Amino acid sequence: MNKGQLNQRIMPDKAERHRLFGSVKAGEKTKPEKKEEMADLQNKQANYLFKLDAVGITNVKHPIQINSQLIPNQQSSIGNFTFTSTVEQSNKGTNMSRFTEQLHEFYQNKCLTLELGNLKQFTKQLAQRLKTPDAKLEIKLPWFYERKGPSSNLAGLNHAELMVTVSYNEPEQFHIMVGLNAMITTLCPCSKEISEYSAHNQRGEVRMEVELSPSFDESKTDWKVLLLEAAESNASARIHPVLKRPDEKMVTEQAYENPRFVEDMVRLVAADLYESEQIIAFHVTCQNHESIHLHDAIASITIDKRTE
Repeated sequence: MNKGQLNQRIMPDKAERHRLFGSVKAGEKTKPEKKEEMADLQNKQANYLFKLDAVGITNVKHPIQINSQLIPNQQSSIGNFTFTSTVEQSNKGTNMSRFTEQLHEFYQNKCLTLELGNLKQFTKQLAQRLKTPDAKLEIKLPWFYERKGPSSNLAGLNHAELMVTVSYNEPEQFHIMVGLNAMITTLCPCSKEISEYSAHNQRGEVRMEVELSPSFDESKTDWKVLLLEAAESNASARIHPVLKRPDEKMVTEQAYENPRFVEDMVRLVAADLYESEQIIAFHVTCQNHESIHLHDAIASITIDKRTE
């Protein structure tokens, strides 16, 4: 054999290799092959002991379009979807394929967007497809937005995690929850007060879950921007993807001038959300990833304006 020549083995053909690893010949087919002749166990009626709160599919990854008042005004993101509906005591289960059928149908028709009006229509049509009086859609997905340095004006993309839940009950009742997780900078007021020099700071995570008013008008208000601004405008400083030295000086000084505990953060964010007439209830959490501790600091607040 010449130098560099491969010593190639003689392999059995592919069919023989498959048999070697367990493949067998197909057996005799005795069950129906046409859909209308097949047994439908999930639609079999009987007394199945209990009504089920939710049956469906989860962890469904799929592209979805996001429109925004911030740049980029349009973007495609990957949503993590959950689809469910109730199942009556007399029904054994649901038809799982109908959830993904509905998803692909909206995608093909270019209707799969994060607009709440579209998601309401999706959820109602899903209930009709499932032949149930209700349906629920949950989505979690990243959203990117442009952020410029305060001095250099150099831009990059930040991202926040969005959450949308749309519940439908016939004939025309909807319940909508939206949420946003945003990263911020917080500077410790105690550290600033007691230290001769400087103060420790860290990244904080603000998580908001909000119930929108039935009169919420998304053509006038971008709820993503509303929640993002509630988090960032109350922080010690905003997070930036691109910072030159003049930018860094400005951000560092701004944080020093606006110290925040986690308790301060949730109260200030809550005040902004409380003032919005388009929000009727909310839950806010702030978690600081402490720079001088192994543990995190956390605070939360829940307000329902209807019960006050």
